[in-house]
Amino acid sequence: MDDESAQVTAAIAGELRLMDPEVRASRKPAAELLDPEFVEVGASGRRYAYEQLLAELPDKPGASADGPRYEPSGMTGAVLAPGLVLVTFEARLGVRRTRHSSLWRRRDEQSGWRMYHHQATVVPPGIE
Repeated sequence: MDDESAQVTAAIAGELRLMDPEVRASRKPAAELLDPEFVEVGASGRRYAYEQLLAELPDKPGASADGPRYEPSGMTGAVLAPGLVLVTFEARLGVRRTRHSSLWRRRDEQSGWRMYHHQATVVPPGIE
């Protein structure tokens, strides 16, 4: 596997971990996957910073083992620069369909890959 493929694989693995209910329900593993400078613009249009998302993540959809789970599809990644990967995909959570884009960055070998920015957009019914 070449370096670019390894970077994309690592970012996608982190993205999938953040959809895991066990990770979403627990601050420590989620904190290890989010960059301290993290910002999200959620599907609701609400903006979240690092601490705010960590505090609210356990109460968000997809955080319960017995509730609906994220079902991602079409996940792809592209290296924008060394240590910076763009991941895009669609996801379903129950009947709601959303499109996502995330920037993952790795500052150094010790910190590993962390989500730096995330954007989600609801796809209205009937839109392909």
